Amino acid sequence: FCLKAYRAKVSLRLILVSGKTQDFTFSPNDSATDIARHVFENWPAGWEEESVSSPSILRLIFQGRFLHGNVTLGALKLPPGRTTVMHLVARETLPEPNSHGQRNREKTTESSCCLLL
Repeated sequence: FCLKAYRAKVSLRLILVSGKTQDFTFSPNDSATDIARHVFENWPAGWEEESVSSPSILRLIFQGRFLHGNVTLGALKLPPGRTTVMHLVARETLPEPNSHGQRNREKTTESSCCLLL
């Protein structure tokens, strides 16, 4: 069973803030850091305007949450055989896990992936 899961591939469609998309294939064992490094090293031809200086500032957002670097695709229990959509943004630091408390909710009534810049 583990060997079968290891061989499985995960299809990701990454979306930039600009709306441009690109599909990639990864292993369930790949972490968010591995994905950022791979995308940086294989930057798609149509994404020149959005290029970044380092893979360390690329962040993945899945279901409205930033993925921390050590989170693997396998840990997310993504549905096999389907393409999973994630947002890819350039951001120096991640918000603290508890940073979306009541105090922050009072500051804004809007919530959107595009406001994360």
